[in-house]
Amino acid sequence: MLLPTGVRVQQSRWNSPTAESAFQKQCADIYYNEGLVMHQREAIFPANRHALYKEHGYSAAIRSGDLLFVSGQVGSREDGSPEPEFSLQVELAFKNLQATLAAANCTLDDIVDVTTFHTDPEHQFATIMQVKQKHFSAPPYPNWTAIGVNWLAGFDFEIKVIARIP
Repeated sequence: MLLPTGVRVQQSRWNSPTAESAFQKQCADIYYNEGLVMHQREAIFPANRHALYKEHGYSAAIRSGDLLFVSGQVGSREDGSPEPEFSLQVELAFKNLQATLAAANCTLDDIVDVTTFHTDPEHQFATIMQVKQKHFSAPPYPNWTAIGVNWLAGFDFEIKVIARIP
């Protein structure tokens, strides 16, 4: 595997080309032109994490350097079940998002990119926009992509974000 121009291996720990290739693929000890070390992943969970993380085997968020990649947050109660009332489900998804952000010392103001998933965008969009406006009430607004889907594991709304850690 060839490294991109300007990327070099700081120190080789193996003597064979196969081991060297495996080393490169794992991205260990790789430095960029600016001398920045590639960051390790760190799992982030909110204080009162809900059952879905364990049940489905995923992290609430991953910190990598000064970025936080937050998994899709849904309007789930602590037992992992969906909030049945749609507007409350959206509010609860934002509450779960805020708890995950707080676990990494972030707020909604640190978000740079938002992706939302909707099971019935045509009928849900007005409600989502009302809730969104409460949480993102002043510019600069984060980037936002809304995607219509046909299944969200029993939920009707999901929000995932990328935030810059202050």
